[in-house]
Amino acid sequence: MKPRFTGSFTQQEPIPEAGIAAALEVMRHGRLHRYNTVNGEAGETALLEEEFARFTEAKYALALASGGYAMGCAMRALGVQAGDRVLSNGFTLAPVPGAIAALGAEPVFVETTQALTIDLADLAEKAAVSGARVLLLSHMRGHICDMGALMEICDRAGLTVIEDCAHTMGGAWDGVPSGRHGVFGCYSTQTYKHLNSGEGGFLVSDDDALMARAIILSGSYMLYDRHRAAPPAEVFEQVKYLTPNVSGRMDNLRSAILRPQLADLPAQVARWNDLYRAVEEGLRNTPGLQVIERDARESIVGSSIQFLLPNMGADAIQGVMARSAERGVDLKWFGAEEPVAFTSRYDSWRYAPPQDLPKTDAVLAGLMDMRLPLTFSVEDAALIASIIRDEVMAAA
Repeated sequence: MKPRFTGSFTQQEPIPEAGIAAALEVMRHGRLHRYNTVNGEAGETALLEEEFARFTEAKYALALASGGYAMGCAMRALGVQAGDRVLSNGFTLAPVPGAIAALGAEPVFVETTQALTIDLADLAEKAAVSGARVLLLSHMRGHICDMGALMEICDRAGLTVIEDCAHTMGGAWDGVPSGRHGVFGCYSTQTYKHLNSGEGGFLVSDDDALMARAIILSGSYMLYDRHRAAPPAEVFEQVKYLTPNVSGRMDNLRSAILRPQLADLPAQVARWNDLYRAVEEGLRNTPGLQVIERDARESIVGSSIQFLLPNMGADAIQGVMARSAERGVDLKWFGAEEPVAFTSRYDSWRYAPPQDLPKTDAVLAGLMDMRLPLTFSVEDAALIASIIRDEVMAAA
């Protein structure tokens, strides 16, 4: 009988006991709103922002309702308006182009390489001809491109960079934390990301005026002085009457849950990477399967893993998925014609104009994806890799 994996690909670890205790304390005193504090009390959200700014080496941090809100807030702070064109990855998840379209702006997609990163040659070309002045860069599924080369292209073209770091919180490129190359870094704390508050997000920046606008946008009213990881009060004087309130604050309950998780994140990153490397090594040299090689300058967070089945047709890929599922392994495929759960292609996002991305099409046709929750052990990861290897070889 073939070995079978019996774990769950959607079960997360429990919230740390320190987070549960802090959340209970917030519920007991009832001051859930971030600005509902008593004299001498900073509040969980303000403290979390200070801690996240230190973690990312940013001057300023803002805790928000979701990663999607963070992207929209960043673009609003930059003055993106209806009708503007915004560059972004052809390979990403729907909330990224969705954040652009929600402003009435137009997503312009950039090709994807076999390393699953943005194609820098196509970026340079589209930066020159699109008329876009903002790049919303998605580090999709944790893959970070050559950020030095990207920033050179964007600086020459006059493109402002916002980084979507939903999958790279805790990662880095060449020693610089993810989210710290562009003018804004956006992060998510949705359950399947690296910190878990159900929903939530962060925005970081070193820019005084942009962060002041973001804080006003998030719904601070005139309570911006309650923020500790924020620009000086005089900066707000320049923007407070000109910036609309588009409320998207994080509350003290979710912040209480997140603070202990943030303190634990470096250790969690090491655990994810142990799982990732175990699967990667188990899949390496499998006939018909291509491992995604990672650049030595990239500090990864291996909370999911991707691989390519580059010469396999759709029917064979669906067969691999079905047989793997029978053995307990949940694979996702980004090449399906119709969206399935969170997987979809750029041509599914019909709020964006039709676009032709042949390189991205070729990559997505054979692109497989799998979560690696920390409820797995390294032994589990090795078993999962052996099951995938068996089923890919059976299809060859």
